[in-house]
Amino acid sequence: MDTHGRDSAGMELKHLRCLVAIVDTGSFTDAALELGVSQAAVSRNLLALEKILGVRLLHRTSRTIEPTTAGVRALARARLLLAGAEELVSEAAFGHGRLHIGHAWSAFGRHTTEFQRRWHHDHPGIELRLVRHNSSTGGLAEGRCDLAVIRAPLDLKPWAHAVVGHEHRYVALASDDPWARRRSVRLDEVATRTLALDRRTGTTTLALWQGAERPAVEYIHDIDDWLAAIASGRCVGVTPRATAAQYRRDGITYRPLRDAEPVPVHLIWRRQAPHPATHAAVALAVDLYGGNRRARTDEQR
Repeated sequence: MDTHGRDSAGMELKHLRCLVAIVDTGSFTDAALELGVSQAAVSRNLLALEKILGVRLLHRTSRTIEPTTAGVRALARARLLLAGAEELVSEAAFGHGRLHIGHAWSAFGRHTTEFQRRWHHDHPGIELRLVRHNSSTGGLAEGRCDLAVIRAPLDLKPWAHAVVGHEHRYVALASDDPWARRRSVRLDEVATRTLALDRRTGTTTLALWQGAERPAVEYIHDIDDWLAAIASGRCVGVTPRATAAQYRRDGITYRPLRDAEPVPVHLIWRRQAPHPATHAAVALAVDLYGGNRRARTDEQR
């Protein structure tokens, strides 16, 4: 029940289709022809919708049909709902014709463009979409994608997964920082600075520093906050090479970090009913990251 006491549970897509068809065709007769129903059915559906909404939706004269103010609003919402319903049907029927790969920050880093080009060439029947989603699973747990690129520490037990490559770590600095003039930075030196950290999707944790001295921390919420904190000069960042490739910004310089283990790059996906193109995506990513080296999946271990 909504705030006005009207029950929307009885609303059906046929009611919305009739409203849209009446307005688009300009008459009940033509709307009936377009929908393949009787004119009486069109009238009943419109009256039912007006009763559910509690407002009049159309001004009707002998010559014209125009939406009321409330009708204009209802018409816009009806078009969105019908489009969403059509997309849902299309996804259910032809979902395997589209592959969504999620990521929190950097997709495939410097390999992203080549991945897209080669996928388009090798799999023209499967549309590729890269989806940025700021969650620990890159949108996989939220149902936003079929596979996800993961670099941050994550419990992989719930997911099927493969290591597709490794990326060296870089230090992100304000471009006027003295370290920006150097060729590289040591891990122990970073411990003397304030580090920008994303606890949810970032790849860096304080466990990277094994000694007693660890950097001070400023926690941020996403990549945009991270970049802003570093550009201001109050923080530095530690990140995989992918970030340096994907997020080149005025005022920010990236330098290689010495003495730090590289970051593993995983593709993860659901164990049950994976997308048929999953292994093709894994194979392409492995090829781009490491040539002929094979991905080690949890199914092979």
